[in-house]
Amino acid sequence: MILRPIAPSDQAVLWDLLHVALWDPPPAGLRPREVLDHPGVRIYAEDWGLREGDVGVIGEIDGRIAGGCWMRLLKDGVGLGYVDNATPQLGIALFPAFQHQGHGKELMRGALKAAKAHGYAQVSLTVHPENSASRLYAKCGFVERELRRTYRLMVCELGPRPAPA
Repeated sequence: MILRPIAPSDQAVLWDLLHVALWDPPPAGLRPREVLDHPGVRIYAEDWGLREGDVGVIGEIDGRIAGGCWMRLLKDGVGLGYVDNATPQLGIALFPAFQHQGHGKELMRGALKAAKAHGYAQVSLTVHPENSASRLYAKCGFVERELRRTYRLMVCELGPRPAPA
């Protein structure tokens, strides 16, 4: 997998990835696409790259976009994964053709490396308790902090900021 930073020109694919990331337990499929119009959902992808602190990577395999992992700093209690004003909330998704093949770990690690390089000390996410991806998150360093509206709030500490070059 080749990783590259998410650019503002990736806005359309980021919407597609966010749609896939909104996971519900089987037998539910993808939610209706209109869910992306909800203000509480749009905050995670709208105007990507135009807000200070947007960090993320796109993974490509054989020239095709396989997935993405992105994070955005939302302040003042906004977002289900809110921890504090310095902790970005992370989203990750692989398109169905690339799921359950081990690509998520590489995608997540690349995004966490980018977050640390950006200066973030930690990153948060929320995951449905029935989502098997929570095992991947734990392997990548996320620790469950609490249950929040039936979702697990998990936080990954990234360590101290890298020294300026």
